[in-house]
Amino acid sequence: MVRTVALLLSLLVLAACETVPITGRQQINLYGDQELSTMAAREYRDIIRESTVIRTGAKAQQVQKVGAKIKDAVTQYFRQNGEEARISGYRWEFNLLDEDEVNAFCLPGGKVAIYSGIMDVTQSEAGLAVVVGHEVAHAIANHGNERMSQSLLLEVTGAALSIALAGDDPAAQEVFSMAFGIGTSLAVALPFSRMHESEADRLGLIFMAMAGYDPHEAPRFWGRMAAANDNDGTPEFLSTHPSDQTRIADLQSEIAEAMRYYRGGSGVPPSGSANSRSQSRAEVSPNRPERKASQDEEEDSADNDADDDMDDDDGPSAGIVVNKVTGSSKKARAAKNRH
Repeated sequence: MVRTVALLLSLLVLAACETVPITGRQQINLYGDQELSTMAAREYRDIIRESTVIRTGAKAQQVQKVGAKIKDAVTQYFRQNGEEARISGYRWEFNLLDEDEVNAFCLPGGKVAIYSGIMDVTQSEAGLAVVVGHEVAHAIANHGNERMSQSLLLEVTGAALSIALAGDDPAAQEVFSMAFGIGTSLAVALPFSRMHESEADRLGLIFMAMAGYDPHEAPRFWGRMAAANDNDGTPEFLSTHPSDQTRIADLQSEIAEAMRYYRGGSGVPPSGSANSRSQSRAEVSPNRPERKASQDEEEDSADNDADDDMDDDDGPSAGIVVNKVTGSSKKARAAKNRH
């Protein structure tokens, strides 16, 4: 029985193997994209109906502007690379919800919600682009599908092992069930969730750069989150998210990759892909003349552009915050957990 289940699972996994755009990571998606998008759209409508949506004012306009720029840049990138089919079924929405919680989420199919509490931390259009880019990345990378697929595989595996142990002592079966649950959580589910967050950080960095926002703002944003976050002291290996320090270090190391997509505010992404961080600028954008400036000169120029952009922002200046940007909330917990 166990061998039969293992064989069937292996065949299913091979048939459902896909590749995450840009990062090139292999993933397992057992559910149909249309099925998930339909479920997500229905749940998103319920959340919007039960929430107070801020539709006017500077903050609401900023959410719409940043969302549109990142969506358009990502769409253009996939179109240029002949992969527009990846997002053909997406029906993007960006809404600002009146919630003090410092949070945001994205459901499959491009349904994004930003909680007003996080606007005090973003502080600028570029800061908001960090959040929106991260959430859009979750959708583009099909993390919701992958997470649900992982849960299904673990359930099937656990059920098969329980059947195999059906003749054993009930106490032994109970110990096994407990050990299996704890083991899969610590060894599979939590590391998997942290990997998703790190991948969304990396892709989000690239997406905001495609839209013309300076990637250097990302570690600054997470620095503000770290300074204001009400840390509960949970060790990283027990958390669904990387620590703020890990995130900042990773983002700083990934800025050079994202800068290959940066257009200093033009919002025009280059053609080509970046499955390897060692790709040359010419490989990423073959139609673009190669610059002879040093990396330091390029980064200084980008910083100056960002400073000019931030001076014109209408966003809030500062605030005290709690929680994580991608944590669950009382209204979106079910949706986010399925994401």
